Amino acid sequence: YAAMWQHRRYPWKVESGGSGSGVHKSTDGGATWEELSEGLPEAMGKIGISVSRANPQRVYAVIEAEGEKGGVYRSDDGGKKWAQTSTDRITIARAWYYIEIFADPVDEETVYVLNAPFLKSIDGGKTFTPIPVPHGDTHDHWINPNNNQVMINANDGGGCISFNGGRTWSSQQNQPTAQFYRVITDHQFPYYVYGGQQDNSSMAIASRTNFIGIGWKDWFAAAGGESAYLAFDPENPEVLYGSSIQGFITRYHVKTEDNKSIQVYPELALGMAPKDMKYRYNWNPPLVANPLGPSTMYFGAQKVLKTIDEGTSWEEISPDLTRNQIERQGKGGGPFTNEAAGGENYNTIMYITPSTHESGTIWVGTDDGLVHLTRDEGKNWHAVTPEGLPEMIINSIEISPHDPATAYIVGIRYKFDDHQPYIYKTDNYGQSWIPIVNGIGSEDFVRAVREDPHTEGILYAGTERGLYISFDQGRIWHKLQLNLPAVPINDLIIQDNDLVAATAGRGFWILEDLGAIQQSKGVFPTDKPRLFQPKQTVKFTAGGFASIRFPNMGQNPMNGVLIDYYLPEDMDSMEVRLEVLDPSDKPIKTYTNEKDDAFKPYPGGPPPPDQLPSKKGLNRYAWDFRTDRLPNIPGEYIMGDYRGHQVAPGTYKLKLVAEDDSMMSQVQVIPDPRLKSTKEDFDNQQQMLGEIDQLIEDIHQSINKMRKVKEQMGQWNKHLKEKKELDTLIHLGDTIMAHIIDWEKNLLETKHQTQQDVVNFESRLSAEFMFLKNYIDSHDPQITAGARERFQDLKKEWEAQKLVLHQLINNEVANYNKLYREKEVPAVVLD
Repeated sequence: YAAMWQHRRYPWKVESGGSGSGVHKSTDGGATWEELSEGLPEAMGKIGISVSRANPQRVYAVIEAEGEKGGVYRSDDGGKKWAQTSTDRITIARAWYYIEIFADPVDEETVYVLNAPFLKSIDGGKTFTPIPVPHGDTHDHWINPNNNQVMINANDGGGCISFNGGRTWSSQQNQPTAQFYRVITDHQFPYYVYGGQQDNSSMAIASRTNFIGIGWKDWFAAAGGESAYLAFDPENPEVLYGSSIQGFITRYHVKTEDNKSIQVYPELALGMAPKDMKYRYNWNPPLVANPLGPSTMYFGAQKVLKTIDEGTSWEEISPDLTRNQIERQGKGGGPFTNEAAGGENYNTIMYITPSTHESGTIWVGTDDGLVHLTRDEGKNWHAVTPEGLPEMIINSIEISPHDPATAYIVGIRYKFDDHQPYIYKTDNYGQSWIPIVNGIGSEDFVRAVREDPHTEGILYAGTERGLYISFDQGRIWHKLQLNLPAVPINDLIIQDNDLVAATAGRGFWILEDLGAIQQSKGVFPTDKPRLFQPKQTVKFTAGGFASIRFPNMGQNPMNGVLIDYYLPEDMDSMEVRLEVLDPSDKPIKTYTNEKDDAFKPYPGGPPPPDQLPSKKGLNRYAWDFRTDRLPNIPGEYIMGDYRGHQVAPGTYKLKLVAEDDSMMSQVQVIPDPRLKSTKEDFDNQQQMLGEIDQLIEDIHQSINKMRKVKEQMGQWNKHLKEKKELDTLIHLGDTIMAHIIDWEKNLLETKHQTQQDVVNFESRLSAEFMFLKNYIDSHDPQITAGARERFQDLKKEWEAQKLVLHQLINNEVANYNKLYREKEVPAVVLD
């Protein structure tokens, strides 16, 4: 069976139905077809059809048609004759967007219709009952042919599974498929990313966290609706403004969670023809704050609207800036079903960009291909559309951050079945334009362009299939996909030197630190390594990466200072070394590309050595703000962290050595702006951490040294046990070894084998120092009084143990060696 549907969608109207719609049947594998019509409406729109596996003569159809002719139909003779079983509007409302039908494979009387909501009939399609599913807009369905209790539903929220015939469903919160219309960020640390997501709420989400990943607690529903632009003061985003379809706007107070509607002219425009509306808004109406004064905001209908009092009142500051084609402002759907949710509203403003350079300069683009500019806050408007530009959506306008007269516009025409890219550039306020699309795929239409704020001439383009970059103001474009999914990029923004992308189907993505791109401008030496200067980096304690154990979490960026370096060839067989030097030029951290094959991990031991990547091309590594790791006691579990302590804010040098080449760079590490800490706090923290590191190193090295002494004595005692004249020496060795064991027990609990053993056996001095180190090495540098007291107590304890150690070495071991010399046998070597 084939249900044919005549359908066309214009930018201003959905046509759903016509002479091409109908139901056909083939009984010879598709070689010939018969049109089925007896009992069906003469004129039809969208049709869904399904054959019952329980009874192949039972065929169901859900049909869009005029008035009560629309609904559910059934044939009990393989499609020869049809009868309407239901005229319920719930089965065909907004038919072009929804209606599908699925017969149960086991029970011929059970049938499902997909709409909003999901519907079920158990009486052959006569009556339908809504079945709750995780998301209301349902579009496809599968029923296990061998077990009708197992079903998969596909809807605008994702996919969900039921194992009990639809009584309960699996979660859809495990699918990273968010579709974001636009993206904007604030200037907090960490900065938040905001956008409206299709068929869901708008949202604000942290760009990084100090947990293992970015999870549910790191985002909140923001202002506006699914298609929202978000506007706010980026320096103080306490009050958020968000738009949505049909011109809805809300004002949201983050702290109080108060949400207020501030619509310009509150009319219920759903179902209304755009020509009858006071203000026409497209599905994604632009709402932007003035970057030179965020208390002023602009909103786009067919005119530009402005508020200076948080949306309490609005004024028109432009005439109708669209083509205002009345013939394209009628009902949004036909011939059977109107479509007036807002997606077919036409002759509207699509984009507004206030200048970051000049007060009063505003660029505006419409969904019908016009560009206007005002330089006096709307008193006078000038048409600056590129000559010969066809009718299209002006989807984004980028004012160069380096030149107030330079701007880039992006147009899309897929609604006219034209998928080629359109980007135009002006350097004279729109008096003339040039196209700049060389290198972009012929059907890879562009949605947004942004210019690098630090390096003039570098452009980033988000397209239907991914990301492009240009190093020469758009003369030539290059693909820059990396690990980004092949997905439409709806919008781009640059914040904290990161490139943030809003995708249509894979959520938000962030490319951290554009420094290597900016400093190289895409040109790399062919024979020399190069070390790039990292961006100013906030000292931040991150939790690491979301792993396979946390598949529902967003990923944090690499923790620490991102260090980019270029290698002209693979250098895995050569030494590559990266050193971090403190402000006094003392090396405090070293990374190499050498693999330590001798390293054998064990529970509670040190982590494996960091291995520096050394592949041909651009490499990236992160210095985690830490000094070199502490020495361990081989084979012993100590509850603690062998990593070196975190450094204080300051300027640090970076030295890259690649075989015969050596190069320097530097990075400024700054304190977390959320902390109220002083330089004295950081200095005190560093002083104590340095002392503790040294004390732990002294303890571990002392234990390792005395274990060597004990091992040598034990070996000699084995060799000398046959000689009775050496019994005194052997006894002395046994005594010293016992004293060493007793001394070590005060420093190390050797019964600790796992993390759980710390509950069973008391920790000793080494673990206590490591615990105190971790306690003090916190993000907030202020040292508590308890930590200072504990530090002094542990130091006194170590001083006492050092006296015992000195007595062992200077008296007992010295006497042992003296006796060995008298007996003319080799002495014990301490080093």
